[in-house]
Amino acid sequence: MELVSLKTFKTVVEQGGVLAASRVLHTVQSNITARIKRLEQELGSALFYRKGRSLELTPAGSTLLDYANKLLQLEQQAGIAVRQVGEATGELRIGSMESFAAVRMPGVLQALRKAHPQLMPRVQSDTSGALIQDVLDYRLDCAFVGGPVEHPDLVCHLVLMEELVLVSALGMTIPDTLIMFREGCAYRDRAQRWLKDNGKVNTQVMNLGTQEGILGCVAVGLGFTLVPRKVVEESRYANDLKIDVLAAEYSQVPTLLVTHKDATTMAGIETLLALFKGKLPEWESAA
Repeated sequence: MELVSLKTFKTVVEQGGVLAASRVLHTVQSNITARIKRLEQELGSALFYRKGRSLELTPAGSTLLDYANKLLQLEQQAGIAVRQVGEATGELRIGSMESFAAVRMPGVLQALRKAHPQLMPRVQSDTSGALIQDVLDYRLDCAFVGGPVEHPDLVCHLVLMEELVLVSALGMTIPDTLIMFREGCAYRDRAQRWLKDNGKVNTQVMNLGTQEGILGCVAVGLGFTLVPRKVVEESRYANDLKIDVLAAEYSQVPTLLVTHKDATTMAGIETLLALFKGKLPEWESAA
């Protein structure tokens, strides 16, 4: 079973068909079809149900997809591990919550590049839920997410505790509208628990995609939000915002660095953990 065949199979699944996969892989459809047929012959089982032009995975196909993801990730990590012998080089794919990316990631990247000048970090921001799925699917090497997180395929490292605060417009009555990121955001989950426990069941929820967008809307009185104190203090809207302290059960949110349990040890990730353990003194000044 060739890795190129597994890559072809995985691309067909992700793109939803042979035609779309051929465009991504820059090859003709007949090459795609031939590789899939060879895979099916090797395995002695059909991988897709063919319904006209659409394809659906068979149970055998679903099983193969799980293994293909793992094998292709191991191939990539093997290359990275070899290149990192002596000094970390290559690429490190890092996921981050929007709030962490805004106020802490610049310092993290500065310290990481200082420790490994040949390493190229690639940062992707999203909700904690989406980032966790990307780590599980081997699309990210690690991710900074809001906790708690429990999953048998993840290794979770506590890097810091954020203080979540209630934020509203200074000098205005707090409107009954919560402004947060979309579903999957760890802070949104905490905010909705706070609403439920405080009997605010009729509160409307407005979804926005950026931290500064949320705080900007709060600053002009469109609603309130729950975000880390550091995010508010470093926002350009800080002077227009009022902070209220929450009970510890709502305010204390762990930030975790999560990796896949089957992932190869990477020097860049070890350095990220060292930053937060205080083993690299330049971290505090960099952050």
